[in-house]
Amino acid sequence: MLWRLRGLGQPLRAGLACLALAVPVLAAHAQGQADTAPVCPPAATPIGPADAEAARRDDRDRGLLWRIEKDGRTSWLYGTIHAAERGWVLPGPAVREALRRADRIALEVDLMDPSVAGGLATAVMPGPNTPPLPEPLAKRLRVQSEALCADAALARLRPEIQLMSLVGLAARTAGIDPAYGIDLFLAGLARAMDKKVVSLESAEAQIALLVSDDPAKVARTMDEGLRQLEGGQARKIIATLTRAWADGQLETLRNYGDWCDCLKTAEDRADYARIVEGRNPALAAGIAAQHAAGHAVFAAVGVLHMVGPEGLPALMAAQGFRVTRVPHAAPGPRQGKPLNAPR
Repeated sequence: MLWRLRGLGQPLRAGLACLALAVPVLAAHAQGQADTAPVCPPAATPIGPADAEAARRDDRDRGLLWRIEKDGRTSWLYGTIHAAERGWVLPGPAVREALRRADRIALEVDLMDPSVAGGLATAVMPGPNTPPLPEPLAKRLRVQSEALCADAALARLRPEIQLMSLVGLAARTAGIDPAYGIDLFLAGLARAMDKKVVSLESAEAQIALLVSDDPAKVARTMDEGLRQLEGGQARKIIATLTRAWADGQLETLRNYGDWCDCLKTAEDRADYARIVEGRNPALAAGIAAQHAAGHAVFAAVGVLHMVGPEGLPALMAAQGFRVTRVPHAAPGPRQGKPLNAPR
């Protein structure tokens, strides 16, 4: 869940929209409703009984789920997204069953943990060595913030964090909103189900990957990222990524670099590999440690961490786990007892 994700100027150029969806931390800061922008999309509202009833009538799985087995115990890997359509939030039958059987939920970062939230609040603020943005870039950033109806408080954050948060908002006009991020919903659902929640990473580490105090690097990052926003590329990438996630299209996600038009240089590809695949060994080790301690773990991590030979399913298989993709159950009216709603 990289809302809180990755730093440096260069990584943002290596797939800004992808990174925004991979960083759960960022979406928490982006949401808002500009008072002066009449074309703002409707503000997100809490999931309620009407949503639960709609999900009961059309009960379907979304996302990508794997069962991993070792030493006679079963755990699960679930690829998530950090911005989604409202109707995608409630889990379908296969995911519900895995959640019921798990005794703990492992997230990249548990944003409902007060200690995590406190660390995040500090990490996203400018530091004493954070360079000011040149005025032309600052003006472009303000224009995008207003156009995307961002919360005014976003302007207090580090420039790269503002930028990635705005990317997370870019598809709200299509109904894709960071407020409906799957990871955050799972954190609440786990608590409603009395499941222990653990973080596999820290908010500070994710933010450290995203930011720089090098003025040239920050300027380069901001210029490239703003171009993606201004040209509409970020919105298109988010729409394609989220739809591929909802439909369980592993091949589309695996081929992200072929269609995103954002990994064109060796530098871009190296940055993407470092920021996404480079974090996977530590994530896999954390999941394996929870499993080895005797737990049935439901590990929910950004879906792009699941793809390719360096993805988590492949890394878990290399550690001796039997890894099986769990297909989506056939959609239809819900059967059986519903899960508790998040508190």
